[in-house]
Amino acid sequence: MIDAGSNRSYEAVVCIPTFRRPAHLQRTLSSIAEQVGDVRFAVVVVDNDAINPAGKAVAEEFFASGQLEGFSVVESQQGNVFAINRAFSAAREAYPLSEYFLMIDDDEIAAPVWLAEMVSAARINDADLVGGPVLREFAAHAEPWAALHPLFNTPNAPSGPIASLFGSGNCLIRRHVFEALDDPSFDVRFNFLGGGDMEFFTRCRLRGFRSYWNGHAIAVESVPAQRMDMQWLIRRGFTTGVINYTIDRKRRANRLGYLTLLVKNLVSLGLSIGRAALIYRDTRHWLPASFPICVSIGRTLGAFGFAPAPYKA
Repeated sequence: MIDAGSNRSYEAVVCIPTFRRPAHLQRTLSSIAEQVGDVRFAVVVVDNDAINPAGKAVAEEFFASGQLEGFSVVESQQGNVFAINRAFSAAREAYPLSEYFLMIDDDEIAAPVWLAEMVSAARINDADLVGGPVLREFAAHAEPWAALHPLFNTPNAPSGPIASLFGSGNCLIRRHVFEALDDPSFDVRFNFLGGGDMEFFTRCRLRGFRSYWNGHAIAVESVPAQRMDMQWLIRRGFTTGVINYTIDRKRRANRLGYLTLLVKNLVSLGLSIGRAALIYRDTRHWLPASFPICVSIGRTLGAFGFAPAPYKA
């Protein structure tokens, strides 16, 4: 039992999984320490590097200095999903009176009003889940098409109800969501593949929880130069397709479901050509235009057992 701060009243808890990015985690935590507003919150940092937990050391400096309140732990089981599950479960256990559980990635910077905007959106709109935009800050010189690539082109939806959140890198989940789900954890089958957040939010949508998008709750993500690499982008397209197929397959586990998804894959491949043409029209570059085709091919590869592991260290 983690008792750090359990006798204190915090309205919200910010959860930050981290893995071998201590320098950027420092920036992330600094942005959390600079939040404005009247929301009383704690921070839980989960370092997924048991061999050299440099992130935990960074977090402990913030807690020791009084800049932030909270605690850090090490999750020895390798993988993004294990770290996320540990963060949410440790936060709920340590702070049983907290209502709002937020997550931000360790390569993101929160706007000063981020926390206040997320919590107020949940309160005012009686939302179960809240998401916000993740803007991209390219670490190296990027070609003009990069900002328009589907991977980096942040959804620009107006604030309001949405069907489902886009990802866990900028999200809020209310306590009762975890308590109502049969399994409140992210599915470990997505541990090294990615997409565990998409699968979780899909379950939330099917369960009837209300999701809300707040365009003012901004986080800024640093995009390293290697993510501009042609091979990385193509592989990521294939992986995204496998993720989408795996989520669909989980809900259609029988033989009929398999055949239905094969048809869906064929339709997706046909539609992807039109989507690619539209992206090429806007970007005049083949690399972002290839993304929907790669996603569709990835769906088909997933049906035949292709299982990439981009998050395996």
